[in-house]
Amino acid sequence: MKLAEIGERTKPFQEGGTLAVITDENVAPHFLETCLRSLEDAGYRTESRIIPAGEESKSGAMYLELLNWLAEIPLTRSDGVVALGGGVVGDLAGFVAATFLRGVKVIQVPTTLLSAVDSSVGGKTAINLPAGKNLAGAFHQPVLVVQDPDLLRTLPRRAWMDGIGEVVKYGVLGDSELFDLLTDTNAIYRDPEPIITRCVEIKREIVRQDEFDLGLRHLLNFGHTIAHAVEILSDFRISHGIAVAKGMDRITEISVRQGWCGREVYDRLHALLLEYGFDLSIPYTNDQIYEIMLSDKKREAGDIDLVIPERIGRCVTRRLTLEELRQVL
Repeated sequence: MKLAEIGERTKPFQEGGTLAVITDENVAPHFLETCLRSLEDAGYRTESRIIPAGEESKSGAMYLELLNWLAEIPLTRSDGVVALGGGVVGDLAGFVAATFLRGVKVIQVPTTLLSAVDSSVGGKTAINLPAGKNLAGAFHQPVLVVQDPDLLRTLPRRAWMDGIGEVVKYGVLGDSELFDLLTDTNAIYRDPEPIITRCVEIKREIVRQDEFDLGLRHLLNFGHTIAHAVEILSDFRISHGIAVAKGMDRITEISVRQGWCGREVYDRLHALLLEYGFDLSIPYTNDQIYEIMLSDKKREAGDIDLVIPERIGRCVTRRLTLEELRQVL
């Protein structure tokens, strides 16, 4: 689907009314005009808000600012929100839509590889709190996701790396053939559409079985428990996908050491991540990582669920006590 088609593609889900487009300062110069024009040509009234780019915008202050903006428009229950951007915009705008007037429709338009394969699909929305990442949020499924690979053409290398970290994750947890395809490190740049499609298929099937993250969906967090700690400790200077690569590498190394998977799993994953150019070092102590992990959403009472690879193409969850977690780190 092309961004220029968003107006016509929205009609089955939204009959007229106002669509409030939330985007950021990096995306707006490239794609906001095309988005607004298509929506207006299809008969929608539009409003738009450009927020600062970066993880800092996933804050309580920005969340309240956007809620007040929607109230001033004013947006009604029959209107909707369009999230035009990467993961920060998608998470933030999705949470705003989930909670304004107890929920209005949201359309996700991912503009990064990371958001295309991950945050735009599945209905998780959130903002960060001082105590941790994504600690306030809601499940709110988009009525439409506009996947236009042409929107990736403006991405800098760092943004591609962010997405590749998540793409590799899907190969490890759900599809060894996808993992094998990724050994051609030019494939993702040459033709990202089939790779994005496969990642979305894997996530869609998991979410279909466990929409509210009660069990099976935990598998999508492979590498994320350590990654979130790395992001927070770096004050988000280490971005999400790069932190996920570090987290996958570390948890797989731990899994080999504990006898949870074979050495060849780590060797293949480690080699592939290095081939893409990831720096897999973690510049923090195990004690620092452990303290952050104590606030992880996947904790239950005194335990925490870790996602570990059994082999390339299959991951499982393993529940550890906090003392066991400290020991394996």
